[in-house]
Amino acid sequence: MKLDAPDEVVQPTGPIGRAWTRHPVTRPVQPRYEWLYLYAFVCPESGASQFRPVPEVTKRAYQPTTAAFAASLGGRPDHHILLVEDGAGFHVPPVEGHPPGLETVTLPPDSPEVQPGERAWNLTDEPLANRCFESPAELQEALGEWCAWLETQPDPITQHTLFHWCPLGTNSSESV
Repeated sequence: MKLDAPDEVVQPTGPIGRAWTRHPVTRPVQPRYEWLYLYAFVCPESGASQFRPVPEVTKRAYQPTTAAFAASLGGRPDHHILLVEDGAGFHVPPVEGHPPGLETVTLPPDSPEVQPGERAWNLTDEPLANRCFESPAELQEALGEWCAWLETQPDPITQHTLFHWCPLGTNSSESV
């Protein structure tokens, strides 16, 4: 069984960090942003990750995204993938159930500190800090390039998402 932890984030086209400026220069305020939504699937033990931009954070977007994720890992009745989800209302299986081989465990309410995927956002925010984007397409391009690079870097993913107390085996192909 393979353990993965999905999570989602909303990225604005406006700045997400704060920066000091010299007096009398002030940073322009743009109170209206457009948004880009991103799902992340991380395996804390191996550092494997997949980042998927989506148009919205809803059941309608979540279900096909998790199905595509399970298919990309070869989820089937004899090869199980365990997703550790937070309690978001849209984390519900379709009426026909999850795809074969995909199992879920829901964390207690209001417990983002135990969701490994939650800590991946520190990594995805890095290229966006203190930048404004003209459009969601420009934001998606910058974030897409960064996430593609992150998917090739298992060490930072593991360092940010593998909790010392997490009861994982030493081999993710073993049954848990």
